[in-house]
Amino acid sequence: MLRHAIRGLRNSRRWISSKNFTSRVGVERAVARESVDCVVIGAGVVGIAVARELALKGREVVVIEFASTFGTGTSSRNSEVIHAGIYYPRNSLKAIFCARGRELLYKYCSEHEVPHKQIGKLIVATRSSEVPKLNDLMIRGNENGVDGLRMLEGFEAMEMEPELQCVRALLSPASGIVDTHSLMLSLVGEAENHRTTFCYNTAVIGGHLEGDHICLHISESKDLENWDRRFPLHPEVILMAKLVVNSAGLSAPALAKRFDGLNSTVIPASHYARGCYFVLSKMKTPPFKHLIYPIPEDGGLGVHVTLDLDGQIKFGPDVEWINGADDISSFLNKFDYSVCAKRVERFYPEIRKYYPNLKDDSLEPGYAGIRPKLSGAQQSAVDFVIQGEDIHGVPGLVNLFGIESPGLTSSMAIAEHIVARYLR
Repeated sequence: MLRHAIRGLRNSRRWISSKNFTSRVGVERAVARESVDCVVIGAGVVGIAVARELALKGREVVVIEFASTFGTGTSSRNSEVIHAGIYYPRNSLKAIFCARGRELLYKYCSEHEVPHKQIGKLIVATRSSEVPKLNDLMIRGNENGVDGLRMLEGFEAMEMEPELQCVRALLSPASGIVDTHSLMLSLVGEAENHRTTFCYNTAVIGGHLEGDHICLHISESKDLENWDRRFPLHPEVILMAKLVVNSAGLSAPALAKRFDGLNSTVIPASHYARGCYFVLSKMKTPPFKHLIYPIPEDGGLGVHVTLDLDGQIKFGPDVEWINGADDISSFLNKFDYSVCAKRVERFYPEIRKYYPNLKDDSLEPGYAGIRPKLSGAQQSAVDFVIQGEDIHGVPGLVNLFGIESPGLTSSMAIAEHIVARYLR
């Protein structure tokens, strides 16, 4: 219905005159209005999971997605790992949602035949100076209720993985991998079967408050892409919703700043970290059977070994902090996702710390992703931020900020939390 409204506004009988929006020449223009129950902004894995959970509760849901299909951003540019919940501070949202999300995710994938595998992970110390950090990770993992953690001597880990070089390793049997696209496809299908409408090539360009309703300003994505910034953006449709979940990922903070009436001081600062992946080529047999992770580094979990469900090995991501990304650029998702082949020169020495037999010229460029972070370089990691009316004072609005790793693992738990806490 919404897509037809966007394409055929001038035939709509629900057009009203609005003094809030004028054309470039100052002529008052009429804007169609639609009343909807729930709107989810962003069709990444978290947004899809939220839409599905709302739909299963009997709510009518509209998902607004800028791209031409679901999951084209961070959700399709990650390691596809099901995390156990080791790294995160006790009682943090990341720790709580990762543990619960892992449980829900394994159950969902098994019941819906989504390809996945619980292959386990080895977090490795490659020199004695890293052992204390590895011990800290085991303590934190136990505090977070991660089952089956076991500290291994170097020789034990290397018996499990003959190509591995380490002095000690932490084994996490609960970690695994998942086909993210198949997961999202399944969630989308289930949501659609319960009255969810996905509107692609559609953008939320702002919003304002009218009484107890959030009014979202909607346009076609191509209008936003062609925006020259000299004139204000004008909506083609205004959606009046009872519940709005801002799950726009990289663009979530910038979008929140475009909601008139929302106190901008509660919107956290945005930071972006770019990460590249390289694929191992020219090998008939994968050198590893488990996920292999080094000790975490500033901004990420280190250049690690990830397997896909076909056995292909990829290494990454590294961390490249992006400077100068203004709100408009992030709002339009104007990020560079290309992989510079020269970055591989930084990968070889990092990988050879735990995989010394890595051959020259065996890595090929894979893909890149951007992490939506709430802390910058040399700053302590920040937890997920989920803002409701109790924080920003806007009834019916839920903002999701900084949903980086373990966002994929946490997706169904985040959805469960939003429905339990914010659905009226």
